Amino acid sequence: MAFPCAVCNRKQRSLSVLLEHIRTHTGQKPFECTVRNKKFSKSRDLRRHLRTHTGEKPFECTVYNMKFSADGNLRRHLRTHTDEVEKPFECTVCNKKFLQSGHLRTHLRTHTGEKPFECTVCEKKFSGGGNLRRHLRTHKAEDEKSFECTVCNKKFSQSGDMRTHLRTHSGEKPFECTVCKKTFSQSGVLRTHLRTHTGEKPFECTVCNKKFSQSGDMRTHLRTHSGEKPFECTVCKKTFSLSGDLRTHLRTHTGEKPFECTVCYKKFSRSIGLRTHLRTHTGEKPFECTVCNKKFSQSTGLRTHLRTHTGEKPFECIVCEKKFSVGGYLRKHLRTHKVEDEKSFECTVCNKKFSESGKLRTHLRTHSGEKPFECNVCNKKFSQSGDMRTHLRIHTGEKPFECTVCNKKFSLSTGLRTHLRTHTGEKPFECTVCNKKFSQSGVLRTHLRTHTGEKPFECTVCEKKFSQRGHWRAHMRTHK
Repeated sequence: MAFPCAVCNRKQRSLSVLLEHIRTHTGQKPFECTVRNKKFSKSRDLRRHLRTHTGEKPFECTVYNMKFSADGNLRRHLRTHTDEVEKPFECTVCNKKFLQSGHLRTHLRTHTGEKPFECTVCEKKFSGGGNLRRHLRTHKAEDEKSFECTVCNKKFSQSGDMRTHLRTHSGEKPFECTVCKKTFSQSGVLRTHLRTHTGEKPFECTVCNKKFSQSGDMRTHLRTHSGEKPFECTVCKKTFSLSGDLRTHLRTHTGEKPFECTVCYKKFSRSIGLRTHLRTHTGEKPFECTVCNKKFSQSTGLRTHLRTHTGEKPFECIVCEKKFSVGGYLRKHLRTHKVEDEKSFECTVCNKKFSESGKLRTHLRTHSGEKPFECNVCNKKFSQSGDMRTHLRIHTGEKPFECTVCNKKFSLSTGLRTHLRTHTGEKPFECTVCNKKFSQSGVLRTHLRTHTGEKPFECTVCEKKFSQRGHWRAHMRTHK
């Protein structure tokens, strides 16, 4: 026998079901939660709700031993164990299949861009009701959060959120990957992890169709199309598309260097700086030239080296149009064009001016005698870090500068440049008296003494003088 509704004529199978149905028209909610005074139109909805307070989960999955507070949640979960053919709801745009019609409706909004769920507090819109509900919790006042952590007293608006939080204290990780046995504290993190095994990438960019395994990665990628940079530095107002880039940038203001080398204790503001530095200890050179097979510890070193084969000089001076293969060479060259009034950093001792504050700091050490950089082998001190690094090669025997013609190695770049002239025949140093040319500036200085008659090297025994150090050393042996 059917029982028709007097309002909408819909027929119900029993009188009790009809009474429940009538409440959808009247709005009557006779079943009240004694904990939070929340009301329900059906007694079974109240029973389900009460489990959020008691933590009771009477419905158990026989495959994973996972438990659920509602039978509907168990039924939905059981579909995750079935084959793809049992996903009856298919997207007409991309043919992706879903276990539930609700999931299909939510998915379709990724194609349409529809966001029908709006926050009544700040008017922010969402594509899914669950996302809105989670967002609404951010507006809840502290006294409206009735679930409190017994360890740190943090409060939550839902018991489930508190249970998840408690795992940060207990270390419990109840969700295990069936492939690699790795465990997780949250089921959502496990689902994301499983995609590393399945290769599934359910989040697709609507602009270039690139796919991602995580929605956060897709949102970040979308900023490459929109140009959005939502993360702003509070110090200099520079904006970034990634929060991680902002965190790294902030270290330029704070001076923080959290990445420390375990060998020499040098610190770095970025992890990649530490990784690159560690190769100076290990000798690892992963970047190889495909032309001459020379290897480099940094990709930038390889790119610069390749220009010795191609002859490419991409860095051009805007003043005189001279070109350079390395950006650093161009920057040094540009300083030769700077006029004196553009050098805003002035030495208070000798009034010499500099275009960079760092150059001024280094210069001031010539007055103060300060040598803050100490060799950890022989304790010799230096005024510049570059001089100390060069000195360390005496102890390590490192010769990082290699001749591309004969493979001879040098500890100094200047030594390599001088050596290369033996192959090219270049003699850039010319005598202003007789126009004779030399490949080294030191040889020119020695030669000039033949014109000036200068003899700076004097024997301490017989006071005989010499124009060249070598001749002086040979003479000194005659007194031994």
